[in-house]
Formats: sequence, C-alpha cells, structure tokens
Amino acid sequence: MAWSLGGHDETRPWPDVSRAPVLIIGIGNPSRGDDALGPAVVARIEELLAAEIVGGHVETLIDFQLQLEHTLDIAGRETVFIVDASVVAAESLAIARVAADAAPPPFTHMMSPAALLSAYERTFGPAPPLWAVAVRGRTFNLGAPIGDDAMAHVEPAARAIVAMVRGPRE
Repeated sequence: MAWSLGGHDETRPWPDVSRAPVLIIGIGNPSRGDDALGPAVVARIEELLAAEIVGGHVETLIDFQLQLEHTLDIAGRETVFIVDASVVAAESLAIARVAADAAPPPFTHMMSPAALLSAYERTFGPAPPLWAVAVRGRTFNLGAPIGDDAMAHVEPAARAIVAMVRGPRE
C-alpha cells in the first residue's frame, strides 16, 4: 500500500499508520549516569503533556541510541524532538533544528539526528521538522545515577520542549 503525506511520492511504500503528530524521542542508557538524561526528560514531559498524550497529539519513545529503524517512527509526524545527553553542549540546554547530512553514515548501529534525517529523506522523501535537544551531562559511569548537576537540567529541558509543542499558548 502506498500513501502520501503532503507532497511525498505516492509510489513510495509507507507504513499504513495513524500517528500522533508530535514524537519526542529520549535517547540514553539509564545505567550510565548522565546518559539517562534523555529518558529522564521524556519521563518529565510525559507528566507535563499527559493530556496531549492521552488525546493522541503527542507520543514518546525511549531508546538507548538512534538507529536506522527510527526512520519508521518519524514517518507520518508533523514535528519530532530527539533528546539526548551531551558532553559538548556549551550551555545546560541546546535546542537546534536538524538539517539532513548529505553524506550517508558509515554505520547504522548508531546514528546522529542528521544522519537519521538523511536516511529518512532518501527513503521516504521530505521529512518533518526535527529538533535536537542536547542536555549537558558530565559523568557517564556504568551503574551510576544521574548526577545532581545534570538532574537540575531535566526540568528546564522538559519545559522548553513543552513550550515548543504547545506553541504560543505556553
């Protein structure tokens, strides 16, 4: 079965799905200290956007890392957010619109948001807007909890995404 999402080539096969227009993906390993920031932010967003989730406007997903299969998760969306811990973020929180990477990634086991977007566009056509949300972390030791400094970034990150999802109302 083929279907179209706003200007896509109808001859391309698409999953026959009805999806929430907004997808928020939390990336990270809950067993590796601050690497759990992505899932922690998504957990807080699930509390803040409970009505939107129940109403089918927002869907959340948590995974250890971005993979090629996530192209299927972003199909049929209007907006996608990818939340992950970052050791290079200059600020406690950085939000940036992602542009597709023209070069295909050498591996598919772990992908950057730009590589994921590129794979999506090569497979399905124009992609929905994708926002990378980098939350600063410092320690990623196996078996460690999220550090107190990093945990302080969870609420501001969640509220920033909620404001973007709700738009001018927030």
